[in-house]
Amino acid sequence: MSKKLDEVKEQVLERVKEENIKFIRLWFTDILGFLKSFSITADQLEEALTEGMGFDGSSILGFARVDESDMIAMPDPNTFQTIPWRPREQGVARMFCDIYWPGGQPFEGDPRYILKRNLKRAADMGYTFNVGPELEYFYFKNSERTDFLDLGGYFDLTPPEVASDIRRETILVLEEMGIKVEYSHHEVAPSQHEIDLHYTDALTMADNVMTYRLVVKQVAQKHGVYATFMPKPVFGVNGSGMHVHMSLFKGDRNAFFDKDAPYHLSEVGRRFMAGLLRHIAEITSICNQWVNSYKRLVPGYEAPCYITWARRNRADLIRLPEYKPGKEVATRIELRSPDPACNPYLAFAVILAAGLEGIEKGYKLPLPTEENVFEMSPEERKRKGIKTLPGSLYEAIVLTEKSRLVKEALGEHAFNNFIQNKKVEWDKYRTYVTDYEMKSYLPIL
Repeated sequence: MSKKLDEVKEQVLERVKEENIKFIRLWFTDILGFLKSFSITADQLEEALTEGMGFDGSSILGFARVDESDMIAMPDPNTFQTIPWRPREQGVARMFCDIYWPGGQPFEGDPRYILKRNLKRAADMGYTFNVGPELEYFYFKNSERTDFLDLGGYFDLTPPEVASDIRRETILVLEEMGIKVEYSHHEVAPSQHEIDLHYTDALTMADNVMTYRLVVKQVAQKHGVYATFMPKPVFGVNGSGMHVHMSLFKGDRNAFFDKDAPYHLSEVGRRFMAGLLRHIAEITSICNQWVNSYKRLVPGYEAPCYITWARRNRADLIRLPEYKPGKEVATRIELRSPDPACNPYLAFAVILAAGLEGIEKGYKLPLPTEENVFEMSPEERKRKGIKTLPGSLYEAIVLTEKSRLVKEALGEHAFNNFIQNKKVEWDKYRTYVTDYEMKSYLPIL
């Protein structure tokens, strides 16, 4: 055990005493990205930090079978934060956990471990993977109906500012938990909002995304409203995306920046983007993992559905933000297809795997598509070789199931469990009789 880790553990134990923390929640995620939690008392913390805490893995989706159910949750002391919405007099804190087998081996189906494994591949190549996601979501009056809380539009400031007040309080809670926020604003659709997180390394960011989603919902609930990250909750308006800004760093230097290269994007950056473009279809089921995700990825609502890139055109799958002199560190690419309901650990893992594949194999970046691809005829798109993202969860899963890259990125255990779960979801969906069918067919057939 490193001296630094020992020091962090001692600092955590001291904080628990000084701040009168009574309970510590141990957090981890299942394969679909749902947050799991159990609590220990402050008296158990030292043991937990040293030996971990046992739990029944067979009860967690995508984890162990019944006959091999014992697992260990090992808290990461670097993720210790107090939970602001709990009573101060009997404080509550949280830590994210890494999951292990009782023998001490990392559990290969732990999403956090999967991301760590892919980050190690980048580190072995000399890179740190930084991401800065923009997560959109809706406020509704309750969880039963999609009644808007406001009728604002993009960047609108529309009194009464009920939703703005809730968003502001959310930001304060996030910052109190050590999560740095860059921007927040009203989005395009009524009652749709966005809070952008300041970029950091991908593992910290995946933890932050999990915390962000909980905080948004917790603060909304406190105010008697419901917040949802469902990709397309309302027909006829924009859905919610999670645009992921990303870059590779070598030490303090942004490996995507080259002052003499076209668009100031280095050869490493161009190859990384080419890898994303080539493999995006096969990783889409990971970045857009729900049946509902594909109701968002349609023409007309600013979400991408064609595999293209551009500098200024915000309708494309990948956007290269304009370089600002003196801001070399901010050089990045923006992937616009993922949605905020994905498992961020798995999404960041496959995004990184696709980009690194492009670097390792020297993929060539195609020319940008600066014209509006949605206004092109099908014949023109075909002539230009423009391909489309999968149109449904089923199409996406078929492509993922054939993908060597995704199988290697996720590992066989998680890969097989994810595919199996999504096939079950699709079968349930395709046999369900929807309101659309009842309204369209029952009166005439």
